[in-house]
Amino acid sequence: MNNSTMYFFHTPIIWQQFPQLVPGIMTVDGIHPKAEVDHLIQPLYQQARARLSQSSEGQMPEVSAWRRVYSQMGLKPTQYRSAAEALLRRFRKEDDLPSLHPLVDFCNAVSVAFALPVAVIDVAQVASFIEVRPAVGTEKYLAFNGEIETPPAGEIIFADATDEVHARRWTFRQSRRSAVSPETSQVLIVSEAMHETG
Repeated sequence: MNNSTMYFFHTPIIWQQFPQLVPGIMTVDGIHPKAEVDHLIQPLYQQARARLSQSSEGQMPEVSAWRRVYSQMGLKPTQYRSAAEALLRRFRKEDDLPSLHPLVDFCNAVSVAFALPVAVIDVAQVASFIEVRPAVGTEKYLAFNGEIETPPAGEIIFADATDEVHARRWTFRQSRRSAVSPETSQVLIVSEAMHETG
């Protein structure tokens, strides 16, 4: 579905349960796998290092807010961490993140700098739209190890028009099916915040 409109929305029950949610969504065209982004990434890494020198990732308000959301969803927040917290933990231990694709590398750097989950989804692999909603228990998710999983009813997922799941446990893990690849040319970028500001 390249070069067409991609709809992304949260169902009403999500807004009812999580009125503090602030999403940011954009589509980006013209992606290519050899873009030079290191000069953009390093300042973001410096910002992440500065924040981690002041407190652990678990003490950051952005991460703490997602931990509360995971608890509200009935998940152990130390067992299932938001994507941002998982990246921050890895960055704290290794002082770097693995290189996957220039755009993904940049978005991961943004994620650790601002302690917010950032999903990058290949639009060509999505049917019509992405809806953030509770699973009904029949949707299918392609894990990165190649296994097909069925999220249990009630789990918050990113689902498209064919009930293909593009993210599990809200911000926990994306699907292999819509992961960015060297052939990706158009993406949907999603970042969601739950913390209080001001």
